[in-house]
This record gives sequence, C-alpha cells and structure tokens, in this order.
Amino acid sequence: MDAAQLAQVESLCETLYTGAASTSESGEPISRQEAQSRLLSLQSSSDYIPQCQYILDHSQSHYARLVASNSLTELITTHWNNFTVPQRIDIRNYVLSYLANQGPALQDFVVVSLVKLVCRITKLGWFDDPTHRELADDVTKFLQATVDHAILGLKILNQLVDELNIPTSGRTLTQHRKTSVSFRDVCLFKVFQLGLTTLKQLQTRAITADPRQESILGEQSLSLTVRCLNFDFIGTNPDESSEDVGTIQAPTSWRTVLQDPATLELLFDFYRNTEPPRSSKAMEAVILLCSIRRSLFPTDKDRAAFLGRLMTGIRELLKNQTGLQHQGNYHQFCRLLGRLKANYQLSELVKADGYLEWLDLASSFTVQSIRNWQYSTNSIHYLLALWGRLVAAVPYVRPETGARGHVQALEKQVLTVVEAYIDSMCGSVETVLQSDGALDDPLDDDGSLKEQMDRLPVICRFQYGPVANLILTKFDPLLSSYRDLMGHLGSSNTDSASADVQRRVAVVEGQLTWLTYMVGTIVGGHSWSSAHVGDGEETIDASLSRRALQLAQGVDYRLTSSSGAGRCDPKLEVALLYYFQNFRRVYMFMWDQVSGNADSVSSVSMVGMMAAKLDSAPSTKQKVYQNMFDHLGMGDHSTVSNLIVTKVGNNLKFWPEEQDIVAKTLELLLDMAGGYSSSKLLLTLDTIKFLARHHTEDHFPFLSVPSNARHRTTFHATLTRLLLSPGGEDKLGLTFDQFLEPLVTRLTQLGALSSSDLRNEAARRPLIGIYRDLRGVASSLHNRRTYGMLFDVLHPQHLPLMAKVADVWHDQPDVIISLLRFLQEFCHNKANRVNFDQSSANGILLFRTTSDTICAYGRRQLASPPPATGTADIYKTRYKGVALALNVLNSALGGNYVCFGVFALYNDPCLDNSLDVALQMILTIPLEDALSYPKLSKAYYGFVEILFRNHKKTVFALETSVFMQLMTAVHEGIQASEATLSSLCANTVDHIATYYFMNGGKDKPEMHNLNKHLSAHPNLFSSLTATLFNLLLFGAPQNHWAVMRPMLSLMLASESSFTAYKDHLLSTQTPENQTLLNEAFKKLLADVNRSLDSANRDRFTQKLTAFRIAARSFLTL
Repeated sequence: MDAAQLAQVESLCETLYTGAASTSESGEPISRQEAQSRLLSLQSSSDYIPQCQYILDHSQSHYARLVASNSLTELITTHWNNFTVPQRIDIRNYVLSYLANQGPALQDFVVVSLVKLVCRITKLGWFDDPTHRELADDVTKFLQATVDHAILGLKILNQLVDELNIPTSGRTLTQHRKTSVSFRDVCLFKVFQLGLTTLKQLQTRAITADPRQESILGEQSLSLTVRCLNFDFIGTNPDESSEDVGTIQAPTSWRTVLQDPATLELLFDFYRNTEPPRSSKAMEAVILLCSIRRSLFPTDKDRAAFLGRLMTGIRELLKNQTGLQHQGNYHQFCRLLGRLKANYQLSELVKADGYLEWLDLASSFTVQSIRNWQYSTNSIHYLLALWGRLVAAVPYVRPETGARGHVQALEKQVLTVVEAYIDSMCGSVETVLQSDGALDDPLDDDGSLKEQMDRLPVICRFQYGPVANLILTKFDPLLSSYRDLMGHLGSSNTDSASADVQRRVAVVEGQLTWLTYMVGTIVGGHSWSSAHVGDGEETIDASLSRRALQLAQGVDYRLTSSSGAGRCDPKLEVALLYYFQNFRRVYMFMWDQVSGNADSVSSVSMVGMMAAKLDSAPSTKQKVYQNMFDHLGMGDHSTVSNLIVTKVGNNLKFWPEEQDIVAKTLELLLDMAGGYSSSKLLLTLDTIKFLARHHTEDHFPFLSVPSNARHRTTFHATLTRLLLSPGGEDKLGLTFDQFLEPLVTRLTQLGALSSSDLRNEAARRPLIGIYRDLRGVASSLHNRRTYGMLFDVLHPQHLPLMAKVADVWHDQPDVIISLLRFLQEFCHNKANRVNFDQSSANGILLFRTTSDTICAYGRRQLASPPPATGTADIYKTRYKGVALALNVLNSALGGNYVCFGVFALYNDPCLDNSLDVALQMILTIPLEDALSYPKLSKAYYGFVEILFRNHKKTVFALETSVFMQLMTAVHEGIQASEATLSSLCANTVDHIATYYFMNGGKDKPEMHNLNKHLSAHPNLFSSLTATLFNLLLFGAPQNHWAVMRPMLSLMLASESSFTAYKDHLLSTQTPENQTLLNEAFKKLLADVNRSLDSANRDRFTQKLTAFRIAARSFLTL
C-alpha cells in the first residue's frame, strides 16, 4: 500500500462514518453502502494484514485506524491456523507496542477495537506459547507508567476477562471452557488483585491524577472487580438476561482476599465517597461479594463474621441514607437487600449483631421507598422479595434462636411494610390524576405490576388476619362510596357527569383496581399442601373474595342495566379478570369431588378411586373447600361460577372495542374450559348454554369488530372444546350440528351468491368471520370422530365455496389469509384425526378441494405482475398469502391420508395442477426474498423438501433449467444461518443422493430424467459436496447436525466428488498439514460400509464430528 491508496481508504472511511462525499477512480460519487463493501474487502484474505498494519502506522484518520483494527481482528479470528506461532506473537507484540506508543492519543473507539484485537489473539493463542499467558504481567508495565497508560492497562484487563468468559462464535464450547478454566487458574486472581490494588491506590491518593483521570481509573477498576467476580468459574454459562445474581463460585485460593475485612470496607468506602456510576459499580461489587458460596469460608464462625461486617455496612448506609438519592445507587442497594436473604439463611441473620436494628432500618427504608413509588417503581419488587424470603423462612427457625423476640419484631415490621404498600398504591391514584399526565400510572406498567403481585401473597399471608383487616377497612368504605356514586349516576355514562363527580369516580375506581389486584394475588396464594390446609385461612379468603365478587356484581349490574353505557374504567375490569383467574386456579378444581351429583359419582373411574384412596387427606380438603363457600355467603360453587361466567359473557357483549378486556376475558374462559373439573362445572351453567346457542354477532358485538378477528377463533375453539368434552352435548342440550347451524346458514348464504356479488364489499366481513370461526372449531377437533363430524357438515355443499372465494378475493390479504389459515388447520392431520374408512373417498375429496383452492389463488397470483423487490408491504400483500398457500399444500401432501398414485391412475389432474401452480409460485419469488422472510422461507423449503421426498417423478421430469433453479435455491438454503432451513435443504439433498445411489443403473423414467440433468450440470454433486464439507469444517456449529445428514449418501452417489474435494483441500495445505489431513480422512472412512442403513449412517455421523474437531485444530484457510 502506498500514500495514494491510503488516502483513498481514508476517504472511504470518512464516507462510511460521516457521510462525507468521496469519488471513485473514474470520478463517480461513492455511496455509503459502496464504501462499506469496498472496505470490507480488507477482511477477505490474510494477505491484507500488512495493509492493515500500514494504515495503523501511517494514517492520521481515526476512522481508518478503526477499520484497520476491526479488519485485523476479523482476519486473525478467521485465518488463525494460517499463522505460525512466532507470527502470532509478533502481531500481538506489535499491537501492544502500538497501544503503548500511540494509545493515549487515540480516540476511545479505536482503543476499544485494538484492545479487543490483542485480547482475541491472547485467547486464540492461549495454549500456543507461554508469552500469551503473560499478558497480565505485560499490562502491569502499563499500570506502572503514566496515568493514561494505567487507564489503557485497565481497559485491556477488562476486555481480557470478557473475552475469556464469553464464547467466541466458530469455536466449540469444549475449546472455550478449556481456555477459560486455564485462564481462571493461571491469571484471573492476579487480574482481580490488580483491580483491587488500583482501588487502594486511589483511596490512599498514591496515584497523582486530575479529577477526570481519577474518575476513569475508579470506574475501570470497579468494572474489573465486578467482571472478575462475575466470571463463569465452573462453566454454568449463565443466561445474561436473568437479572438476579446466582451464587459466586470463587476458587478457594481467593479466600484470603475475599474474607479480608479490608476488601469489603474498600468497596463500601468507594461507595460512600464517589458519585455514580462509580458508586453504583462499587455497590454491584458488594452484591457479588455478598453472593459468594458458603463453602469458601472455612468455618461457620468466619462466615458469621463476614455477614456481621456486611450487615454493619448496610446499617450504616441505611442510618445515614448515604448516596441513596441517586437512582443508580438506590436500585443497586435494593438489589443488595434482596440478595442478602437469598444467600444467607434467616437463622444466620438473626444471630448477627444488630439484627433487630437492621430489621427496623430495612423496614423504614422499604416504607420510605414505597411511599416514594414514583421514583422506585422498578426497584420495589427487590424489597418485597427480601420480606417475602424473610417470612418464608420463619417456620424453619426456632423462636429462641438468635436475637430475642425476632419473630414478633418481623411480624410488626411486615405489617408496617404491607400497610405502607396498601396506602401508597391506593394514594398513587390521586397523585397520578393530579399530575395531569406528568406521572406514569403504575397500573399501566404490566411488568412491574406483575413482579409486585407475585411477591405479595407470601408476605401478606404471614400476618393474614391483620393484613386482611387492613384491606377490608379500605375496601368496605370504597365499595360503599362506589355504590353511592353509581346510584347517583344511574344508567348514564360516567363522562356525562360533572367534572367533580368524574374525578371522584376515577379515584374510587383506581383505588378499587389496586385492592382487587391485591385480593386476587393474595387469594391466589392459597396453598393446598397438607402443611397449610386447616389453618382456617380459607375463611379470610372468603371475606376478601366476597368484596371482590360484590364489586364484580355491582360493575356488571350497572353495565347490563344501562345496556353497556355505564362502563367502569377498563383497568378495573382487567383487575377483576385477574382476580377471577386466581380464584379459578385455587377454588375451582374440586367441584366434581364435592358436588355429590350422581353423574359425577358414577363417572369416577377405577384410577380416580385409587387416587382418592392414596390422597393423604381428601376429606380435609373438601371441608376447607365447603367452608370457604359457606363463609363467602354468595351461594355454592355453582352460583359463584355462574357469576364469573356471566361476567365473562357481559364483557364480550358490552366491551367489543376494548381488545385487552376481550383478550383477557377469552383467556379466562379458555383456561376454565381447559381444567378437568372446571370444564365439567361450566357445562352445568346457564350462561355457557346461552353462549353455545347464540355465538353470533347479534348477541356478541365483539365478533363484528374487525380488530377482534383473531379472538373469534379463540371464542369458537373454547365453545367447541366444551361441547365435545365427555357428556358435553347432553349437558348443554345441543348437538354439534345444531351448534354449527349459524355458521352453516352463513355459508349457505355466501355460497348462493354469484361471483360478482361474492366480491362485493358487503361480503368481506362475513367471509373473514366465517373462516376465522371455522378455524377455531377445527382447532378443537382432536380425534377421528369429531373431525368426521365437521367434514360431514361441510362436504359436499360448502367446500367448493373456498376455491370460489380464493378466485375472487385473491388480491385482498385479510380475506385470503383468513381462508388459508382455516384450510391449513382443516388439512392438518394432527393426532391422526384425518382418518377415513377404507371404503371412503373423503381423503381424496379433501385433497381435491385443497388443490382447487390453491390453484384458484395461485393462478390469480401468477397472472398479476409481481411487485418489485423491496416494495413496501410486499410481504403482507403477496408473500404472506403465498407462504400460507404453500403451508396448506405441505399439510395436505404430508398428511398421510391420500394415496397420490390414484390421481395418475384415473387421469385426475388435481395433484399435478397443485404441484405445478405451487412450483410456479416459488419460482417467481426472488431467492433473496425467499431467504429474507422467515415464515416464507420455511414454507418455501418445506414444499421443496416434500416435493423431492414424495414426488420425485414430478420434480425430475422438470426442464433442466427449472430443476437447476430449485437446486440453486437448495444450495443457498443449506448455507442459511437458520438451522431449520439448512436442515430442510440437507434433507432435500439426501433424498436426491439416496435415490441416485439406490437406483443407479436401473431403467426408470425418473433415473433417465435425473441423469439428463446431471449430464447438463455434471458438477452438481461436486459443488454440493464441497459446500457441505466447507460448512462442516468452517461453518457455524448450530448447522452441523443438519449438514452431516446427506454427506454419506452424497459420497456414495458420487465418490469422484468426494475425492476431488479431498484433493483440493489437501492442495491448499502445507506438507505437514497434508499428512495430518490424510490421517484424519483415513479415520473418517475406516469401518464405513457402502450402505445407507441407519446404523451405518449413525456411525458415519459420529466419525464426521471427530473429523471436524481434529481437522479444525490445524486447517488453514
């Protein structure tokens, strides 16, 4: 590279990163995309390493240095085996000396890239030479030089720990763990000590630096400490997305430092004397120290001493409120409190000095945090977790252990915390209203609300009586006020009232929403385990539930009496549904055991009787269950269930536009229908009988709202599930045919329309609705009998309508998608439900209908000009429908309910027509688009795979150009990063190669056609062999299993292709590597037979894995 070429590279870098104009050699302007592709060429071959070094040495452009550094990292990673050990060390030393000389003057982003490069070389070369394992010692020289060099050194160490802790793509997990464990044993402790030493020097002012440098040094040192403690010591590969820290499995050799009081004091001191983000990092390090494994401490006394120091530090911080005004510090401190009980047992905490004071301070801090909820929404659940863990452990600690009266103290503090929580959350309603939109409503934050509700039951049930009284003293006056307000409003809409009344209603409804959520989660926390049953808690559940159910009755009465005008706040409706879900889960599973009706008793099976005998205390459970409903005072379980289901029905009737309410209501109904006992109970309720007889838009307007189209499917799936459950038709007094009458009537009306009337806009919604409904019905059919019932209803009168609809509505995605989704469900042979009698032609008739529909849609699509690639909404307008059509055909072709040979025998063209149309559709899709849309690509390659598996006669009879177009698509698909796609394509290759090997030399039309294609393209097998072996040796590991499947069949089908690839690979290697590679190939082919039976395939697959591991250790690219 010379100065002119360097200037060109710098110009391209400016264009790429800043958008500055640059021109090519011919004077043409260069776009950003073109600049990027030109610069990426630096990463294409190891020959460009000198050019990258030239750029680093001679360029003054930071962007050019960044590109050179990134390119070097990529080249080193990809072509690692191309370098000798001395060359690797030379590159490492070059980068280190470059950082030492130029580092302080470089931009941060260039430094980060160079540091990553040196750490990547260290990781890859860890076992090559001791020099690589001495990086920490080399970096010590940086730490002893200037302050700027010390900052650089800490950045290198931070990146080094990250690099050796996180797996690199392209390397196996075994290789990663081997390097990682060696680094842990040789180097990590030294790195950890370097971080702590720098912190001590900063604390004692041993380092002379300006405030900015001091801040950076502190931040980098603390980050290094946190990274070292967070290291994956034992290879658990923790999930980065999990928020909570696990136990820190630090090695025993770290004991002296971790147990040293000075270490913890150093971190607390840093927390007290610095600002975020340093103080937050220091607190994070304390959390990790708090999570160290128990066995690291030699005795319980040492562990107790460590806990004592930790609690003393926390008490001091709580007393002085040090740094807690900062959001970052506050959040980390809440995490520390949450972790404390997770890692220490309550019996240890109560023995610690100052436990009662700590408990009092923690309670005050929690109360203060809850009262200031607007600043701490995301942290409250950590504090609730602390109290939840404390109270859950009380039964396992003797009252006389540790501090005197610790149980009574905990009871008192828990009550204080819960009271503060209830008051603050109810008070938040008015605060949010007064803020006039400035504050976010915590009820709108679903994630945080769920976290808090999950923590509450354990805490509240610890002091259940007093907590319930707290809730009831809030609930009863609010319920009374709400009734008065509703009486004042009558059946009129809340919005029509005066502003003052509207505000009062909003406050009362908001507070009732909070209380309903709390009651729901507490009742849902009821435990049926033998240890808790019989405590009498069910009577408290009953008194809380009575209020929630009375509120639901009141809300429902106003809703129905005003014909939907008198609605409450949607959030209150959602809270009631949350309560119903929890109540259902706890108190709706024993109906058939306590109802005592003859039907239930007579239907008890032998297994059920045995289970009843084995149950430790069924009678106690039944008494508790009865006791709950007796205290509830609102009727027996059937009455209460009817109240819930009536609310469900009215929600569907009067909240048609509120998607969240409709979705959660249907979810509740589906869950109730899914339970064994609750589904039996539902069948006895009048509301369910009404729903089953009147599932139309006239009675339930939500069905007519276009945005609820998917909910129609859920609604009909649930009703069908109930109707077809054992005894469902008898109990509902309705047959399956009667249930389908409204749908059949609508189908008959639509079927009678002419093509022009059917395309009328008035038919759009009915068509979408009917096929959504039918899809719901079909999805709940799980056996041959029920599927046959639907088939008999639709055949022969209503099935032809589908082809007609596909023809006239082909250009309207909403109608077509609704139709094709139903057809896909209807064709899907799940649980072998599509299983007709031997004398029945229904399987063939079903395929004929499917074929007619797909052909009608496909021909129309093919007749319309394809949109240009990159057109906005191209997926929605075209590819989504095509993908669904292919999925329908895949379900039908792979359903195993049609003997496809019959069609050719009787000259029925429907199979050929459907295959032809589907082939033409996929051939019109550009390969780039086929691979860009995941759902389309799965349908596309799924069809190609089934074509080559079961319809070789058709596919081999294609024109050679068309056949090769399919093979090109398969070739590209094998190399896709998505494992499903590469697996489908590998199976396709396996089908061809297996057929060729098994039928070679036979006089068959299929073989003649295949030979014709291979004669025109003799390198087909050799290119596939080369691609598969390259993927195996150099590709990403997630595709290996898929890639290995067709290798044996390909090698047997074309031995010359394998030999050619082997010779080519040998020719690219050095003489030493050629010897090793020959040895590896010999081992691969040993004991492999010329057969494709499963045992031989499995043996060869195992050998391929061993071959890959052996070859990758020395192969050069």
